[in-house]
Amino acid sequence: MWTEIGAQITQATGEQFEIVDRQSIGGGCINQVYRISGRSRSDRQEYLLKLNQASLIAMFEAEAAGLSELAATQTIKVPAPICWGIVGKHSYIVLEYLDLTTAATPQHWLEMGRNLAAMHRFRPVDRVKFGWQISNTIGSTPQINTWENNWATFFTNHRIGYQLQLAQAKGGSFPNAAKLLQAIPRILADRQPQPSLVHGDLWSGNASFTTAGIPVIFDPAIHWGDREVDLALTELFAGFPVDFYQGYAQVYPLDPGYSQRKDLYNLYHILNHYNLFGGSYRSQANSTIDRFVEGIEDRG
Repeated sequence: MWTEIGAQITQATGEQFEIVDRQSIGGGCINQVYRISGRSRSDRQEYLLKLNQASLIAMFEAEAAGLSELAATQTIKVPAPICWGIVGKHSYIVLEYLDLTTAATPQHWLEMGRNLAAMHRFRPVDRVKFGWQISNTIGSTPQINTWENNWATFFTNHRIGYQLQLAQAKGGSFPNAAKLLQAIPRILADRQPQPSLVHGDLWSGNASFTTAGIPVIFDPAIHWGDREVDLALTELFAGFPVDFYQGYAQVYPLDPGYSQRKDLYNLYHILNHYNLFGGSYRSQANSTIDRFVEGIEDRG
């Protein structure tokens, strides 16, 4: 397997590469992740390698496409995809290896916020719908990206609605689920965002800095959507430093009502965590659902 992956790197880069060392590194609960190193004609090279079962090659194909689309905005650093495919029983993707650090200064976080805001402001001339050309994954859960003209329709059907279907299929009880799905178009009735390219899974584990201080985002679940979904998720698990939000606001200030919408947007991730891990995420999801349904009922 290692010899064949080395050969694929050679073909992709045009430089002879032979894997001489591999080191397993932390990569979450989805993939096996390795730092691989080897010799090329020019010097010693290092790459990041992810492995999974062969049937999940589409996940890596979507990751490569997503990273390429993020890079094309020329706004924020992402690891470049080198090659991907199937070797024996495994699917794999090889990425540019970036030497990352957690020792970030407030200025680094300001720059992260500015760069993300610039990415959200990026507008190709032909992008008028919400979704993406292929479906991808959020964690290991399928993420449906069917194009829609209306943001509320997209979020209702392909985000909350789909996650609720999965959750109910595994036995989860969500008494107010149907009422919430009916309510979301009303909750978002005044929200008519321009489609932004969003990372889609932007928590602290998917954002970092190179040792030179350059902001980096990785492991995307991209689509074209409301930029607020990225900002909301940064607040769900402990939150990013205040400097990040200050930097973001310098380039692309948030719209009124964000503080009310962010919990609805984060419900998508809470439901996904229930589908992946179970446990207390069901009660957290129900608490959020009930709050939004009661709010709509109170307003009549």
